[in-house]
Amino acid sequence: MAISKIKITNFKCFKNTFEFKLNKKLNILVGNNDSGKSTILEAIHMALTSLYGGRNIRNELTQYIFNDEIVSEYIKSVNSGKSISPPSVIIEVFFDGTIDPTFEGNSNSDGINGIEGLKFEISYNSKFDDEYHNLIKKKSMQSLPIEYYDVSWTTFARTVITVRSIPLKSAMIDSSNHKFQNGSDVYISRIVKDLLTPEEITSVAQAHRNMKERFIDDESIVSINERIQKESSIIDGKVSLSVDLGTKSAWENSLVTQLNDIPFGYIGKGSQCIVKTELALTHKRSQSAQIILLEEPESHLSYSKLSQLINAIESKYEDKQIIISTHNSFVANKLGLEHLMLLNNHEIIKFDELPSASFFKKIAGYDTLRLVLSKKSILVEGDSDELVVQKAYMMAHDGKLPIHDGVDVISVGTSFLRFLEIAEKLNINVSVVTDTDFDIKVLEKKYDGYLGDNKKSNIKICYDTEVDSGTLKIGDKNFNYNTLEPKLLKCNNLKLLNEIFDTSYNSDDEMHKYMKNNKTECALKIFDTDKAIVIPSYILEAIADE
Repeated sequence: MAISKIKITNFKCFKNTFEFKLNKKLNILVGNNDSGKSTILEAIHMALTSLYGGRNIRNELTQYIFNDEIVSEYIKSVNSGKSISPPSVIIEVFFDGTIDPTFEGNSNSDGINGIEGLKFEISYNSKFDDEYHNLIKKKSMQSLPIEYYDVSWTTFARTVITVRSIPLKSAMIDSSNHKFQNGSDVYISRIVKDLLTPEEITSVAQAHRNMKERFIDDESIVSINERIQKESSIIDGKVSLSVDLGTKSAWENSLVTQLNDIPFGYIGKGSQCIVKTELALTHKRSQSAQIILLEEPESHLSYSKLSQLINAIESKYEDKQIIISTHNSFVANKLGLEHLMLLNNHEIIKFDELPSASFFKKIAGYDTLRLVLSKKSILVEGDSDELVVQKAYMMAHDGKLPIHDGVDVISVGTSFLRFLEIAEKLNINVSVVTDTDFDIKVLEKKYDGYLGDNKKSNIKICYDTEVDSGTLKIGDKNFNYNTLEPKLLKCNNLKLLNEIFDTSYNSDDEMHKYMKNNKTECALKIFDTDKAIVIPSYILEAIADE
């Protein structure tokens, strides 16, 4: 039981209709801030449960649920005397396969028969026509007349239903949400309560009552009450210190969850997040739900804790459809890039059939999402290359770092081709800065898919086409004159580099050895120098604007 497709119309950031096709099992949503990731999760959850922000949508109706542009266009039309129809929020949920035949029909925006699903709608109710027409005649509308709106659910068979009749249910889990951050954390207490059987709840209630009764019978409390009674001479009646035995469920309000004997509100945010998420995933509502919606599970979590959480999601919830929003490369890599969906300009780009997906899943430390979310990326092999490329960019752009212009310089080790698969799939602008090493033919063969007749408009392979050689040996190996450091010495001179590095070498060979053994330190000094250093042309090619 799963969702095959969602259509969202005029809900928050989605003007007009946004269509989103889902994988049957795992879906990982990525995108920049305000791209609509959370809105998609909210739309699904609202359509299946009627809940918005944890409360029934009927009690939360506001014009801010509607797309702002649509509302502005409507108000402008009313005030100009050319009133258009009041806008509606519509969310269509298309079921995957046969879930409930009574939901099958052609009452969907695709107009296709034989499909099961439902339409959730927040729309103007015509029963208010008289009041509404009097309102728009004034031509002075300031806001959407939300008081004339209603909420409805209709199957694709045109049957009006309530939420109770929907065969698919969702559980929304956002462990970082501020509303869960109170001292006693009622949210956690309620989850724990829902994990208990009726018999266990009765036992807890009895233990809670016994605890309160022992308080009343304690000798010190009895003594205090006797003294209070003696000193209350003008009060007609017995005054005493006690506790509220309360109602049958009074224990719920005083329940405090602990981790390692520490009240939940006093443990670290990371531990809070992982406990909340784990408990929420084992919550009765989550267990009965077929759709799990997980909002940025990485919040406050260390690498190891996040790894534990991801392993739990992978192993425990294979039978459910999971939709996760994330900004974390580890989450995306570990769960599999083939499940990744990039939300960009209200369009979805899927990563299915990406050959390197299994590689990034096994070696999950790569910053793949930095590439995915960048306007342009420059891929380099290591830290020293990254520093020199950033220096070159700053020299060419009035001291601005590349990231200030949305250009990300990413160290990818030797995994250039795997990142290029992603860049090619998503049409991301990428420059590769790479060493020629000893054989230019080997390099050109490696990047054959991106050079010559196979050149891609969005991908540049930048390397020095001139192969240098010399007589220097380090041990019994020939020195490689075709890496970054020798190219820097070639473009500049020994005197300048001695000044930058605060060294006093008398030969190029001595400088070659020093730079080879101190790559990062040399790159840092080049990055910090105010001297007029010359950058190799192949690096300048990588940073050049198209």
